Amino acid sequence: MTSINTNNSAMAALQTLRSINSNLETTQNSVSTGYRVDTASDNAAYWSIATTMRSDNKALSAVSDALGLGAAKVDTAYTAMENAIDVVDEIKSKLVAATEDGVDKSKVQEEITQLQNQLLSIAQSASFSGENWVAGESGTKSVVSSFVRDGSGAVSVKVTDYALDTSSTGNVLFGMSSGTIDTASGILGTVDANGDSVYSLDITDFTTGQIQSALSTIESALSAMTSAGAQLGSISTRIELQEDFVGALSDSIESGVGRLVDADMEEESSRLSALQTQQQLAIQSLSIANSSSQNILSLFRS
Repeated sequence: MTSINTNNSAMAALQTLRSINSNLETTQNSVSTGYRVDTASDNAAYWSIATTMRSDNKALSAVSDALGLGAAKVDTAYTAMENAIDVVDEIKSKLVAATEDGVDKSKVQEEITQLQNQLLSIAQSASFSGENWVAGESGTKSVVSSFVRDGSGAVSVKVTDYALDTSSTGNVLFGMSSGTIDTASGILGTVDANGDSVYSLDITDFTTGQIQSALSTIESALSAMTSAGAQLGSISTRIELQEDFVGALSDSIESGVGRLVDADMEEESSRLSALQTQQQLAIQSLSIANSSSQNILSLFRS
């Protein structure tokens, strides 16, 4: 039965066209954005995971920047410590030279004094971003090392600590007091049992025995400085390894998120072509269904 009031064929064709247009819109959005899951309505679970992991990846990016800042602080301190060791080595060689008969100790002391001033200059200059790890008060310095999300979902920032010790066997060249370098503390400033320190050493009137004692003080200082340099070097290596890990982890997270939400462009391209063809056929079908009622007019023609 054909009815001019109800066109079932047209309604079916229209419903098919609507479905095709909806799928075509989804596919076109995937092609234009590159995502198959772009909003929560596309896939709430995957969208939620991707949003959380993208947030964590931004935090990792901040950690990477912080690691770079920490590396710069540590490298500055290590460079200062390394140069200070070279200067103390020079002082040591001057002391050895002063033990020879006939050497003018006052002239040797003039050279030592210049080297001592260089040590102070090194300590004063070894500052990065307002922090000095070779001249400072006893306390703990920290650098960001990682961003962690545990199994319960709680997040935290981990740090690597470096405790400053201003004693003669510590890890700073000089201590600090009220924002000013204290040349009477630290590896180079703390006096020994004879009242001498690397920084205050004056051999002008020293006997050979006293010079030998000063050499022992120098050796102790070099041992402490070498140990401090090793600590800084190990932290530098740790930061470098962490930087590599953070970079690899960030890439891994980005890749994992991509697997969840990225569109397969080859598949979407094929689907787009198929849906465009289906759309054209559905429009043609709807046109045929709408025109079928026009055929009834032929029954009333004379």
